[in-house]
Amino acid sequence: MKAVLFDLDGTLTDSSPGITACIQHALRELGRPVPEADTLRWCIGPPLAGSFAKLLASADTELVTQAVALYRSRFAATGFAENAVYAGVPEALRKVRSMGCRLFVGTSKPEVYAAKIVAHFDMGGMFDGVHGSEMSGARSDKAELIAHIMRMERLSPADTIMIGDRAQDVIGARRCAIPCIGVAYGYGGREELRESGAVAIAERPDEIPALVERHLG
Repeated sequence: MKAVLFDLDGTLTDSSPGITACIQHALRELGRPVPEADTLRWCIGPPLAGSFAKLLASADTELVTQAVALYRSRFAATGFAENAVYAGVPEALRKVRSMGCRLFVGTSKPEVYAAKIVAHFDMGGMFDGVHGSEMSGARSDKAELIAHIMRMERLSPADTIMIGDRAQDVIGARRCAIPCIGVAYGYGGREELRESGAVAIAERPDEIPALVERHLG
C-alpha cells in the first residue's frame, strides 16, 4: 500500500507562535539577549539543540541542554497549543486517505509532543501512526527518522513519499531513496525546497493530493 509521511511544523500546523515564545523564554531565563519572534523562524524544523548552539554561540553541551530543558518546560505546559492547523490541511489529508494511502506524521519534534499536538487538534483519526524523535535527541536527524518509520511500518521506498517544508525533509527523504514534495506555505520557502531537490512544490495544502497522485502513482 502507498504511504505518505507528513512533517508537522510548517506542513500540518503553523507552530511559530509557540516555538518562538519558548525559545525566547529559554534565552530570557539564561540571561541572554532575546531576539524578536520573527527573526527566529529559521529555528523551526531543524533539531532544537543545534539551533540553541547557534543562538548561544556556544558548543557547551551543558548550556545547550539547559536551554533545551527550559524550552521544553514551557512548551509542554502551553507552547504546544500556541499553534494552528493550516487552512485546507484536514481536507487534503482526507483526500489523500481516500486515494488508498496510509498516512504518517514524521517530525524531528519529540514524539511525545507530536502525539499531543495531533490529539489536541483532533487529527489522530487521520493518521496510521505518529513518529518523532526521542527526548534524548535520538532520531532528530530526518534521514534517521524516516529510516526508522519505514522499518517500523514496513514501508517500501517505491511506495512512499515525504511531504515537508524544510531542506532537511527533502534531504532526509532522498537519503532514504524516497521523493519529497515541498510545501511553500511553511517555513523554508520555494528556493530552499527547490535547491534541496524537492520533486514538486505545493503552494497551498489543497495542491498536495494531486501532487501525491502524480509522483506516487
